Amino acid sequence: MRKLSLIAACGIVLFAACNKNKTGEQEIVPEKEQVNTVAARACAAYDVLEEQLRKDPSLQQRMDEIEAFTARYAANPAAFRVLADGNLEVPVVVNVLYNTAAQNVSDAQIQSQIAVLNADFGGTNSDLNLTSTYNTVKFTSASTKPKIRFVLSAINRKSTTNTSWGTNDAMKRSSSGGIDPTSPTTTLNMWVCNLSGGILGYAQFPGGAAETDGVVCDDNAFGTTGTASAPFNKGRTATHEVGHYFNLRHIWGDRRCGNDGVGDTPAHTGANYGCPAAGTRSSCSGRPVMMTMNYMDYTDDACMYMFSLGQVDRMNATWAVGGPRASLR
Repeated sequence: MRKLSLIAACGIVLFAACNKNKTGEQEIVPEKEQVNTVAARACAAYDVLEEQLRKDPSLQQRMDEIEAFTARYAANPAAFRVLADGNLEVPVVVNVLYNTAAQNVSDAQIQSQIAVLNADFGGTNSDLNLTSTYNTVKFTSASTKPKIRFVLSAINRKSTTNTSWGTNDAMKRSSSGGIDPTSPTTTLNMWVCNLSGGILGYAQFPGGAAETDGVVCDDNAFGTTGTASAPFNKGRTATHEVGHYFNLRHIWGDRRCGNDGVGDTPAHTGANYGCPAAGTRSSCSGRPVMMTMNYMDYTDDACMYMFSLGQVDRMNATWAVGGPRASLR
């Protein structure tokens, strides 16, 4: 695999922390108000972003730079050189931190998650045509899949006295009892551990510090077997978080009728939970049918199954020449 230098223009340190919340409300719930249950998915990405902007006034400029590059790519993808076969192969290192034998997830559970990522990012998932709410040929045609393949490179395991972990990246540092990332500029690192506060997982957006780059998943929301528990037992937490890793935002833009930076995703009132009925409309202008089956919503694993074409363009921009994840090539 060819490797390019990491583009230094982007220095965003953003995180997407996904929690389980017992309510079905469509509004953003601040992290401090989240409830530790397993009934539904919620996320504190917007709150974390606000905190990062408060601490680092220069962050906004760096965010603007990566968005400007993404816009240039989306306007003319052909102008950006891609790999000869048009596919990106990403080596994955899985770092397992366990306090109990059950938390030491098996190789089979890890392999099941890699298989889900390859199906979801390759558009070969068996549930792709689960409903006809959106024309899946239009939104996920074979020629416009993300074309990202994940290959398990290594598994690191470490027993820990920590009973749970938070979102301060301690699991990513050996000095804090965690596991340091392996070659983070050329490898996707995933940490699997027991996350506190009902958190499902979180990811770092492109441009963040190399030493904290990657994706974190709770062991109960990782893969399709072993400790994976319904309704988060189909591997879609990792799909959602890897979407963030490749610069996708939540489909509702982290605010009522917000903007996720993608032109072909409809306006959402807010996050959707559980398994909404096909054809559910938002209360935003024009009352569009919401894309509740999108991986970047908060629906249950069994009820999300697609990326839109615009999301695919946004992800591909990250590993195009000049993109913030070009070093994965």
